[in-house]
Formats: sequence, structure tokens, C-alpha cells
Amino acid sequence: MSLYRLLAQFIRQHKRHYVAAAVMLFLVALFTVLIPRRIAAIIDGMVAQRLSGSDLLVELGLVVAMGVAIYFLRVGWRLQLFAASYRLGAQLRLRLYQRLSVQSPGFFQQQRTGDLMALGTNDADAIELAAGEAALAGFDGMMTAVLVLAMMSLGIDWRLACATLLPFPLMAWAFKRITHQVHEASRESLDSFSRLNDHVQETLSGVRTLRVLGLEQRSAEQFAQLAEQAADASLRSQNWEAAYEPAVGIALTAAGALTLGVGAYLVWQGELSIGNLTAFSMYLGQLIWPMFAAGWVLSLLERGKAAWARLQPVLEAELTIHDSGHLQQDPQGLLRFDRVSFSYPGQAALALDQVSFDLTPGQTLGLVGATGAGKSTVLRLILRQYEIALANQHGGITWGDHALSAYPLQRLRHSFNWVAQEPFLFSASIADNIALAQPQASRAAIMHAAQLAAIHDDILRFPQGYDTPVGERGVTLSGGQKQRVAIARALLTDSSLLLLDDALSAVDTDTESRILRHLADLREAQPERSAIIVSHRLSAVVEADHILVLREGRVIERGNHESLLQQDGWYASQWKYQQLEAALEAATPHDE
Repeated sequence: MSLYRLLAQFIRQHKRHYVAAAVMLFLVALFTVLIPRRIAAIIDGMVAQRLSGSDLLVELGLVVAMGVAIYFLRVGWRLQLFAASYRLGAQLRLRLYQRLSVQSPGFFQQQRTGDLMALGTNDADAIELAAGEAALAGFDGMMTAVLVLAMMSLGIDWRLACATLLPFPLMAWAFKRITHQVHEASRESLDSFSRLNDHVQETLSGVRTLRVLGLEQRSAEQFAQLAEQAADASLRSQNWEAAYEPAVGIALTAAGALTLGVGAYLVWQGELSIGNLTAFSMYLGQLIWPMFAAGWVLSLLERGKAAWARLQPVLEAELTIHDSGHLQQDPQGLLRFDRVSFSYPGQAALALDQVSFDLTPGQTLGLVGATGAGKSTVLRLILRQYEIALANQHGGITWGDHALSAYPLQRLRHSFNWVAQEPFLFSASIADNIALAQPQASRAAIMHAAQLAAIHDDILRFPQGYDTPVGERGVTLSGGQKQRVAIARALLTDSSLLLLDDALSAVDTDTESRILRHLADLREAQPERSAIIVSHRLSAVVEADHILVLREGRVIERGNHESLLQQDGWYASQWKYQQLEAALEAATPHDE
């Protein structure tokens, strides 16, 4: 869809506002062209001494009344037109937000956060201006130009009008050349702003890392360079937009000279009155706005086209995860991986290779292995963040004898809770972050979930307790505290499956033991609740009913803790190493 089709579709949807604005603009243009005619009649009447004092006052009062009417009509059409155009900006931002909220992680790996933010700000503003300012200036300028030219040629003298319009084809040629440059400059301006926005977002997100490494000066220099590039790009865009004005000025100056020359000749020949020549000169002055409006409209449309060319691919980006599920029941029963092979988009190597397991309700599955073994990939497929779709991918994932894709995404994801290794906390209070999925939860329920996650005592040490703001991304909390708040958030909701993706990596072994003990108690109280625990620390999966050891996407060992120790494989050697490491750490004296 082109920008023009988008604007046409939007105008049809809000035609009441645009029709009302068009009627008001027509009246403005009509009164605007009638004023010079009245003034011409007044001048000719005074020259011929046909106007009495009272008639002159009536004529002047009529001119003033039309001027006042123009003022209020201009206010009216602005209210109508901008009320509609602002809705387009809101709709585009809502469409962008809704589209981004259903995209998979693979989409965001190919996009820059700052660029996406710029699409919702600068680019949406440019399209909004095309629907508002450009539509208004285009219609107003065109209507004014048509009426003025009609009055000049039909109402005064067509010969003078033809002579006056001779420079305007050259102005049209200049507009065509300038318009192409405006489009390119506008596109570069929007791109440079996106790069600047992306740098600011990354810098603020990693400000602590920059400080630790002493990179503040280098980051500031990079920012200054990007800011300079953005300023230069914006200046080039403004320079080309400003080029419309000289083109208009030269054309109008030449037209004015022709008007005086040809008009004086006609007056000398007695074929044109002085009043009509005065009115014609006033009409020529009124053509200034339509000419400037033409340049302004072309500039806004080119900027809007450049913005739409950036925004449209994101709005129409294909969803890698399609929400086409039809089952209206919550997933329950056996969760099965049946010889699943999967590779990430753009990668030939398999992240999972013939992985199979069953998880019955109430059981706990442990996933262990070296970094990059495919543990988190298992969870991402369960979460339907990725889909098994390519030629080298096969196998199936079912839950309760139905494929995961048979469940609507909202119903599916409502059935499990996921705690990532690096959980995301919002800039709100601790209580609000815990109750994120259950905003109606009582303070007692929030505190109980915090106790299960072994974070309750830490929270009480804060001056504001549960009402303590955590800052952006939980900046005021330590890594272990953020993980435990996220675990409390997961335990607050009553879901049938709990997914812990190395969610205990930042807590000490004593805290880990307490959390795991609480989870075991919770499973006894809720026997239908299952769990999948991904961990590098084997102590986290000791009590699991089944444990899978992954290496390069394949299951190399499976069983429970005792049987895996007897197999004397990777799990047994890693267990011995971690136990020795824990013993040495406990025996090492710590400085007070």
C-alpha cells in the first residue's frame, strides 16, 4: 500500500471531518477572492464619484465582515482537520505496538530498538503531517488558486491573466527537481535520527558497563558524531525544502513585472480600468499562498513517503508464529517432545537433534548440559517463541494429545509461567512487579509468593518495603534479587507448568536450597503442577523426577539423579566437580 492509498483510506474513514473542513476552506477561498472585487468596485466608484459616504461605509463594512468570517472559518477547519489527522498518528502507533507485541524474538534480533522507537515517533509524525498539514494546504491552495485564476481571467481580463502565468511552467519544472532531492534528504534525515536514537538507547541501557570500563568519553564522542550527522541530514532536508521559496519568488516577481507592463498598456489603451488593475494585482498577491502551499505540500508528502517506506515493512512484516489455534480449553495432560529437530533462522546447525521426552502432570523435568547444548531452546519451543517449520526441522510437540499450535497463544501462555535467567522488571514498585500478571492480588498473596521465592526478608530491609521502586529494568536490585522477584511473580499465578531457565544462577546455594524446598512443598500442595528446570548447577535438579543431559542438541544421558550418578558419564563427573568446588568454597575463610 502506497502512502496515497493509506491517506485516501483514512480520509474515507473520517470523511465527515474532511468534508466539513473542505466546506469551510471553500468559503475562506470564496471570501478571499471576493474582497479584491469589492475593493475594485469601491475604487472605480470613488474615481467616478458614484459612491456616497453611506454607501462607502456599507462597502467597507462588508469587506470587514468577510475578513472576520475568514478568521473564524480558518479556526473551524483547523479544529476539524487536525482532530482527524491526529487520529491517524494514534492509529499508526497503535498498529506498530500491536504488531511488535506479537512478533517473535527472531524479529527483534534483526531490528534495532532505537530504530523501532523512532518509527513510533518521528516517522509517525511525518505521516500524520501528510494527513493533516499536507491535506489542508493542498486543498486550500488548490481551491484558492482555482478561484483566483478564474477571477483573474474571467472576471477581469484573460489576456492579462495569460501573460501573467507565463513564468509558472518554469516554476513547475523547478518543483519537480526539488521534490526528488527532498525525498532523498528526508529519508536520510529519518535514518540518521534512528541511528542516534539507537545509540542513546544502548548507552542508557549499558551505562553502568560504560562507567566500569571508563568508556564515557568514547561514548560521548560517538554520540557527538551521530548527533552531527543527524543535524547535517536535517539541515540538508531543510535546505532543499527551502529551495521551493526562491522558485516561487522568482516566478511571482516575473509575473508581477508582466502584470505591470501588460496591465499598464491595457489601461493606456482604455481596455482596463485602474480599479480592475488594482484588483488584478491583489489577486496576483493572493497567488503567493497557493504557490507556497504547493511547495509545502510536496515537501510534506515526500517526507511522509520516506517515513511510510520505513514504517510499512515493519507493520507488514510476516509473523513467524501464527496464532491460528482453535481449541477453547486449557492445555492439560501429558507434554511430549517427539523426535524434535530444530535450527534457528539463518543457521544451518541444529540446535536440537531428535530430542524426545514426556512430562506427565505433577512431575519435574531437569535439563542440564554445557553452554549451547540446547536447554533454553527446549523452553523457547514450548513457549512458541519459535516454530518447527523448515525442511531440516521435524518432530512434534503435543500437550494433552494436541499440538501446541492448536491452542490460541493467549490460552497456551496463560497455562505456564516462565522465569528467564535475566528477568525483566518494570519501573514500578516491588509489589507491582510481583503482581504483574495478577494485578488484583492482595498484599498477603504477594507476600506469600515472595516468601516462597526467598525474597521476603530482603524486601523488608528496604525503607519502603514492598512499595520500593525498583527503577528501570530493576536497576536498584541485585541480580539474585531480580531473579527471586521474577520467581515470586511466577509463583503468584496458578499455572499448570513452571519453566525456570537457569533462574537460580545468581543466588547462593543456601538460598537456592530454600527456594527448591518451597517449590517441592508447592508441588505437593498442587499435585497437577509440573515444572521444567534448566540449570548449570546440578543441585537445582537433584529432586527432579527426570533429568536430561544435552550436548550439541542431542540427549546423551537421561534418568533421575541416582541413576545418572551410576552411569558415570558427564552428569556424574560434573556432579563430583561441583561438589568439590562447593566444599572448597565452604572451607575457604572469607574476609570480614
